[in-house]
Amino acid sequence: MPPEPFAIRPGDAPPAARPAPRPSAPEGAPDPDRNRATAPAPDPGATEDWRAGGFGIYVHWPFCKSKCPYCDFNSHVSAHVDHDAWRQALIADLEAAARLTPGRRARTMFFGGGTPSLMPPATVAALIDAVERLWGFEPGAEITLEANPTSVEAAAFRGYAAAGVNRVSMGVQALNDADLRALGRTHGAAEAMAAFDVARAVFRRVSFDLIYARQNQTPQAWEAELRRALDLAADHLSLYQLTIEPGTRFAQLHARGRLRGLPADDDAARMYELTQELCEAAGMPAYEISNHARPGDESRHNLIYWRYGDYVGAGPGAHGRLTVEGRRLATENLRAPGAWLEAMRAGRPAASFEEIAPEDQAAEYLLMSLRLAEGTDPARHARLGGRPFDPERVARLVEQGVLTWRAERLAATRKGRALLDAALRELVA
Repeated sequence: MPPEPFAIRPGDAPPAARPAPRPSAPEGAPDPDRNRATAPAPDPGATEDWRAGGFGIYVHWPFCKSKCPYCDFNSHVSAHVDHDAWRQALIADLEAAARLTPGRRARTMFFGGGTPSLMPPATVAALIDAVERLWGFEPGAEITLEANPTSVEAAAFRGYAAAGVNRVSMGVQALNDADLRALGRTHGAAEAMAAFDVARAVFRRVSFDLIYARQNQTPQAWEAELRRALDLAADHLSLYQLTIEPGTRFAQLHARGRLRGLPADDDAARMYELTQELCEAAGMPAYEISNHARPGDESRHNLIYWRYGDYVGAGPGAHGRLTVEGRRLATENLRAPGAWLEAMRAGRPAASFEEIAPEDQAAEYLLMSLRLAEGTDPARHARLGGRPFDPERVARLVEQGVLTWRAERLAATRKGRALLDAALRELVA
């Protein structure tokens, strides 16, 4: 079964604040003479290391019409939202981050949630204008908004495009009504396809999510569904195996033995293999464990995470990574929407900051970059303060077909990406 131990699951949300393990990690090509070397001092150039990944802005909108039973994101159902107050608070959050990061330009901006397509287009426009005022955008910047594929929200697409959004990521999740109901989705399959058609007419770049290994799903059914999805000619697909996350409704049902029909491990593994085979044949190979795109249409915002760049996290529960005066900081906002909003309105601190030690930066980079087909740059890892590999372990993983070593990069193979959790444990033991 393809593990998702460090997955960015449906919604393209930023990774959690800190990966738990603190493993040793690669410095360069396997070299027996360096097998037991101690960690090098971080290179002074590491203070500008974020430039290798880029700089982006994430805005979290925490509200949804309903809570999906599989979702463990910071999302909440609210009968009333004071849009003026939320717009002002989010702008204030962006302004606070800008004071820490002067002189930069944003490569990307991402509206995640929750359900950002419940935001009025005027609020989206105001937040994009704030980023332009505070940092400015790089030429050709990617500005993405997550959307539910309902007719009501699709009606706002032209307003979002006029505000400056140039890419939409749609939470379709399944292409049949029975499974959509089981997943707690409020849209039907026909409505989703109609919304997709509207999105294709309005935005040049459209992505959508599907979840597989659902209840009572067979590999044959997933193959037919994925072929249909590929025929829609989206330029990007996020394809996630269903995971039972602690604290969700599905987790409660599973604990009571009431979440029936989950596929056996062998069937789930076959669905993962089908996903790789069909997407590659369609010209949409996996550039990350769960994300597939035509060349040039990768999610530039998510690449900032996986390439270990800097990013602002604005809104309740949002996380960030910011390099400030040569120190890399992990930022985390208050999670409860009401508490965050009240703090912002009162001018009180709404975020915590923690400096990330060099060895932890190296570990974070390794954990994120090995998710990518392009893999890890060991020289960069060394600059961050990483320790070298045990060359015998690397050689064994290469011999087993789990890792490759080419063009001065260490990368997971298709087999290795499916076994990434185990491969990382072996690599850094």
